[in-house]
Amino acid sequence: MVSKDQGIGGLIFIVCVVIAIGYVVTLFGYDAIVKPLLGVNWTYSGVRYWLIAIPVLVAFVVVLAIGAWIGWTMATTPPPKPIEEFETEEKEEAEEKKE
Repeated sequence: MVSKDQGIGGLIFIVCVVIAIGYVVTLFGYDAIVKPLLGVNWTYSGVRYWLIAIPVLVAFVVVLAIGAWIGWTMATTPPPKPIEEFETEEKEEAEEKKE
């Protein structure tokens, strides 16, 4: 019996492997394998263009989204206390312990 996380991980693994195999087969074996199976009349250069353009677009948008998230986090997080305040707090705590 697998846990929920292991099941989700296995599903993600299978989906990624199937997509990777489909991508490679479509990119390099379009005329011999994909075109006869699907019965489509798309040009190989058009299919190849979109096979490269879509992942590049997705990667670019993901990088920009991560950058936007980092910027938003930096803009909305309050600044940390200066080091001098920590030093004064430590001295005050040390004096209180002495008393």
